[in-house]
Amino acid sequence: MFGLFKKKEKTAESSQKTSSAWRGRLGGIFSRSNIDDDFWDELEEALVISDVGVNTTMSLIDDLRDIVKDESLKEPDQVRVRMRELIAEMLSDSSDFDAIPEKEPVVLLVVGVNGAGKTTSIAKLVDVAKSEGRNVMLAAADTFRAGAIEQINIWGDRLGVPVISQQAGSDPGAVAFDALNAARARNVDLLIIDTAGRLHTTHNLMEELRKVRGIVEKNGTGFTERILLVIDGTTGQNGLMQAKSFTEAVDCNGVFLTKLDGTAKGGVALAIAGELGLPIWFIGTGEKSADMSAFDAEAFASALLPEPAT
Repeated sequence: MFGLFKKKEKTAESSQKTSSAWRGRLGGIFSRSNIDDDFWDELEEALVISDVGVNTTMSLIDDLRDIVKDESLKEPDQVRVRMRELIAEMLSDSSDFDAIPEKEPVVLLVVGVNGAGKTTSIAKLVDVAKSEGRNVMLAAADTFRAGAIEQINIWGDRLGVPVISQQAGSDPGAVAFDALNAARARNVDLLIIDTAGRLHTTHNLMEELRKVRGIVEKNGTGFTERILLVIDGTTGQNGLMQAKSFTEAVDCNGVFLTKLDGTAKGGVALAIAGELGLPIWFIGTGEKSADMSAFDAEAFASALLPEPAT
């Protein structure tokens, strides 16, 4: 999926603010004359400040120290090159399945906190999927937030796809159940289920989400199931806490990182991938429904640690 998109260019363009912040923090470190204790201390501090997270930072530093020793590296710029390779490897989706397989019906359960851009991300997914010829259906299982059902229906009308919904306050599991049956009857090959945006710290709402996931898993015969977590790229380390909570609750498969083009906090992508092994699948690249791209790990790593200006 998303073969129409030049993801390298899109990823690089959307990472400019994060790239600028990284150059400001790390540029002087890699231009030092040697690799000493001060070099490692400054690099560690810069990575933590860049939203990479303590655990992922320490793992990166440990790996880089081993590489420096094993390869007898002498120059900080050599460390930059190897660090870029490590970051690209960390961010690469190592899973053995596609985000949204092309040749089989898929049910995509979309989760995330309020304000992360979940509904807009769903619209973007629909827009791209339709452009690639997929038969798409939406389900408005966010029955908790006022106006959420109407919002999904508006997007459905705008994008020309059917929406399965009930009245506000209905059981979201019942909406998911009805949507699966409707999608199966209409030969839909991509069913996207919206869920209530909830604080990752609210226990009862997370329990409700687990129930919806269970209904999809139990009744999704004939569909490949994916759980997509939408995270606002501007939230920095709070995004890592969200990813931990939602992954513990519903075992997320991948991340849609929104607003990457408007933030210098894109380093959280490393924290999520490094600490949770959760791949970044998609990124938001603007406000329009078509403004998204598949994520390219190498392009992102190169944006963070570009070749020095000559």
